[in-house]
Amino acid sequence: MKGVDRKSEILDEVFENFLRGFKIFKNREVLRHDYIPDYLPHREEHIRYLGEIVAPTLGGFPCSNVFIYGKTGTGKTAVIKYVLKKLVAKARSLNSPVRVCYINCRLAGTEYRILSSLCNAIFVDVPFTGLALGEVFDRFRGGLNSEKIILLTVLDEIDVLVKERGDSLLYELTRINEDLSGSRVSIIGISNDLSFKEYLDPRVLSTLSEEEIVFKPYNASELRDILLDRASMAFQEGVLTEGALSLCAALAAAEHGDARRALDLLRVAGELAEREGSKQIVEDHVRRAKRRIEHDRMIEALKSLPLHSKFVLLSVYLLSKTGSNKSVTGDIYNVYCEVCERLGMAPLTQRRVSGLINELDVIGLLNSRVVSLGRYGRTKKITLSVPKSLVRRVFAEDERFISIIDYTPKCLMKP
Repeated sequence: MKGVDRKSEILDEVFENFLRGFKIFKNREVLRHDYIPDYLPHREEHIRYLGEIVAPTLGGFPCSNVFIYGKTGTGKTAVIKYVLKKLVAKARSLNSPVRVCYINCRLAGTEYRILSSLCNAIFVDVPFTGLALGEVFDRFRGGLNSEKIILLTVLDEIDVLVKERGDSLLYELTRINEDLSGSRVSIIGISNDLSFKEYLDPRVLSTLSEEEIVFKPYNASELRDILLDRASMAFQEGVLTEGALSLCAALAAAEHGDARRALDLLRVAGELAEREGSKQIVEDHVRRAKRRIEHDRMIEALKSLPLHSKFVLLSVYLLSKTGSNKSVTGDIYNVYCEVCERLGMAPLTQRRVSGLINELDVIGLLNSRVVSLGRYGRTKKITLSVPKSLVRRVFAEDERFISIIDYTPKCLMKP
């Protein structure tokens, strides 16, 4: 009991220190990713252009489909939510038949859940599971035919869905207006992958990409303006030093101009300063926040990978366990095929797996380099860019991979 009492005393002390201590934050929620401010610095042009595209819906006419590209943290989702929030408010005041359905494809995960969300947006009941995909689509189409509405469908991170499930659902959605008598559907697709077009059937691409908007990364000056605007709402006056503000902007600008990264640095730096009882956020707090975020971000990146990208990374991990510090694409593909077989999945082609390896290299989870084999030509050597212990820890938490995390592929066994 003494041990329990001691733990309770520790927490009491922590809570009392927080309640008595100096409060750095005025409103920490404004530093969260999902907070949509009333003003989005340096995205005025994108807001106006997207507004011009969707404006015809206020008159009862469908707007063009839009495809929006840009790396993470360039303001794509924030701009779309901002514009559509204003659009819905205007539509209500005019009694226009406009509805909006926003779906994050990474979170939804399957075509069934995406269609279920679309049905819910037009008040069509669909069970959580149990129906054939075709039946759900028929109910969605029937619900649209029974009304006279313009449905704006936002598919965020659509690249994740297509890479894992293919583009069949997207194809059906781009053709649905041909079967509708009164309602119309317009699609806004959002992709973090600038090469996403390569995964789409030309028939889908020609219909989906009627309009395109590209969001370029923010530079250090633009990130500083964003942080300054949020900091005025997030912190008590005089808390944030000029050095800390500039360092946050510079670090985020060096990593592809990611505004989310900059906001995370600022928020975590503020939390570190507050826990220490400091009355100012200084550069050292930002540097320590960077180290903490990098570790957490690596874990999140591993957890959020598409399924076949996880298979590829797991294959490199299994190869590294055999003592092979460097693997060639062919070796990885052989192990990958075994992993797919053991997990009951159909493998992708070797060319597609080679593309996944390149993507994992770009995001920093793998390191690949081309080496010369002399008269035997050249090959690509691939290694893990993250600690093996971290890969094991993340994959061991997923019940799908528990049975294979210690597996030795047959193709690696010595005869």
